Amino acid sequence: MQHRTEVEAADALAHTYRQITGEIGKVIIGQHEVIKFVLISIFSNGHCLLVGVPGLAKTLLVQTVAQVLDLDFKRIQFTPDLMPSDIIGSEILGEDRTFKFIPGPVFSNIILADEINRTPPKTQAALLEAMQEKAVTAAGITHRLAQPFFVLATQNPIEQEGTYPLPEAQLDRFMFNVALDYPSFKEELQVVRNTTSTLKPEVDKLLTASQIIYFQQLVRNIPVADNVLEYAVKLVAKTRPNNEMAPPQVKRLLNWGAGPRASQFLVLGAKCHAVINGKYSPDIEDIRAIAPSVLRHRIVRSYHAEAEGLSADDIIQQLF
Repeated sequence: MQHRTEVEAADALAHTYRQITGEIGKVIIGQHEVIKFVLISIFSNGHCLLVGVPGLAKTLLVQTVAQVLDLDFKRIQFTPDLMPSDIIGSEILGEDRTFKFIPGPVFSNIILADEINRTPPKTQAALLEAMQEKAVTAAGITHRLAQPFFVLATQNPIEQEGTYPLPEAQLDRFMFNVALDYPSFKEELQVVRNTTSTLKPEVDKLLTASQIIYFQQLVRNIPVADNVLEYAVKLVAKTRPNNEMAPPQVKRLLNWGAGPRASQFLVLGAKCHAVINGKYSPDIEDIRAIAPSVLRHRIVRSYHAEAEGLSADDIIQQLF
């Protein structure tokens, strides 16, 4: 997919984004913000963590995105007895007495890691290594993963018994932490009407893997003004209690702030956010639009914040 100029390419991405959301909207009622962040993370070559109660169509959303983007899709249900080899694959002895590598479900374009906090750290780490390196190593041999490669992990915020919360260093691998909320009354009415009938909407395939990789490269090439870059880095620096830029309330409300990866994802996400909204370069509004989803899983609240009932989002709003 070649366009004569970067402006034409940016226009093509904005047009394609509108087409994709239209197709997804045939199946998924509402959840516009969630769909937006999932698509931004795909076009920014990142991964996404969805936090929401059961029954909010998380699995259906990922399946639909995979269909519209014409990508290979695998769902892994994380359970306490899941082993690393169940994800990445394993070596087996063949009939010719030599070991052969049998690829696991991670060898796919889109992975839905369902309830990632239900499995022990060893298995979580196997997936997170694949996310970072875009490859897995078995018996000393490195196997490259398919491109594009995108992990969408889900967590249930209610049940915390028998779970293994992801450590901060592993949460940091996710570009976005997206909170799913209940649908509005009108949306739920439409969901129930559609899902209790024989209606089976068909979605069109709009992109190929090579076109997605082309758009990922395009997003990286979007220019950013120095003041926007500085705003992003300053915003992240303000979350660090020991930083001179941190306001007094941050020093009191946070134990730890976000690392440099947050600044990188803020700028990348803002570039994509700008393009899908018809702009050719991000501004401060684009940074602010995606900042809560980039920062909420990268800051650690203090005892004072928890005692005052302040969420991560409340503290991020104070930074603005």
